[in-house]
Amino acid sequence: MRKHGTSRTTIGWAALAAAGVLALSACGDGPQPGPEEPGAGATAAPRVQLPKLDGEKLEVAAVWTGPEQANFTKVLKEFEKRTGAKVTFVPAQDPIVTFLGTKIAGGQPPDVALLPQVGALVSAVRNKWAQPVGPEAAAQLDANYSPGWKKLGAVDGTQYGVYYKAANKSLVWYNAKAFEAAGVAPPKTWKELIAAADTLSASGIPAVSVAGADGWTLTDWFENVYLSQAGPEKYDKLARHELKWTDDSVKQALTTLGELFGRKDFLAGGTSGALATEFPKSVTQTFTGGDRPAAAMVFEGDFVAVNIAQTGEKVGEGAKVFPFPAVGAKAPVVSGGDVAVALKPSKGAQALLTFLASADAAEIQAREGGFVSPNKAVNPSAYPNPIQRDIAKALVASGDDFRFDMSDQAPAAFGGTPGAGEWKALQDFLANPSDVAGTQAKLEADAAKAYGN
Repeated sequence: MRKHGTSRTTIGWAALAAAGVLALSACGDGPQPGPEEPGAGATAAPRVQLPKLDGEKLEVAAVWTGPEQANFTKVLKEFEKRTGAKVTFVPAQDPIVTFLGTKIAGGQPPDVALLPQVGALVSAVRNKWAQPVGPEAAAQLDANYSPGWKKLGAVDGTQYGVYYKAANKSLVWYNAKAFEAAGVAPPKTWKELIAAADTLSASGIPAVSVAGADGWTLTDWFENVYLSQAGPEKYDKLARHELKWTDDSVKQALTTLGELFGRKDFLAGGTSGALATEFPKSVTQTFTGGDRPAAAMVFEGDFVAVNIAQTGEKVGEGAKVFPFPAVGAKAPVVSGGDVAVALKPSKGAQALLTFLASADAAEIQAREGGFVSPNKAVNPSAYPNPIQRDIAKALVASGDDFRFDMSDQAPAAFGGTPGAGEWKALQDFLANPSDVAGTQAKLEADAAKAYGN
């Protein structure tokens, strides 16, 4: 397990926040035509050479389901077409380290796994499961990625992973009809967010759809509030557990979050409804029901667009977005991502890593929506609408100026396990937001055990 995290790579902060605000500030007016039309790069010649792998069979494991899995499968189909290999997608469960451990103990590891936590990558290396990237994949990383994203895929100076997918996890998506009916404008500060929630609730529409059944969404809520309120230095220290969860800064962040979670009328379905709502439903119920949706807003990353597409609503029209409001002096920008790692020393596994590090692979999934790549060689025109395009451009333009998801930096036992650690403590907090001290004590006890300090 990672004891000191990789927050050393998440240097800077303000640049992506500023870029994100600038990129999204015009989103409320719907799609705007630009010089690059979507799909312009669709017929581009292959930019990465792959070996012939006729007859070779590969397995790829990831925790993706539904449309996200279907979209990634299109990438794997292109890899099959170019190499002659046969690739099978293996659905994994959280925590993925436990899932992979079972597979490996049974002598059936997948060839490649996409890990949703930095801590999972470090665990794979410590357990001697992971293979270093080969020279072809390394060349793609050198050509296409900023140093920060390469460092996130390295352990003790050796490159093991390829960050295929990134996420801006500091976005609030809203039902434009609900906002218009209530006379509410997108808020820029936390105070404005609470005021907007009050107005929306008074209009008869709960303000926020919270996916409380999935603890990872609650960690994202906390991280955005904490980063903006406490600042990047304390964020990094808390991520490394150099700052205890009983610190006053955590108390302040939980108290602030409780201003929203503590108002049952703000939450779709009230507290019990929020605790029973899984992430996909939290999105779809916000953009269905005509002018009477279950909620007016839903918080989560750019990948929300995949689930919005299931409702028939269009991003930039009925579904719009604004940056997570500033709690402190600056609005937060928290990033996440999925890192591909080879678990077998095979030619096919290395070829797939090489493909996933290329713009060729990323552009296939970019065209499907709900996907952002940290690969700076991806043609912005591959993204299907101006909102996604602007989010991707802001990410690439920021270079290394971002903060990586705190819970994803933690040992999986604390930051990545359903029903345990941070996920469970924050679900209990959602159920009883007045118990700030009890939540802090539970978080600290679980963190100390997981980090070993």
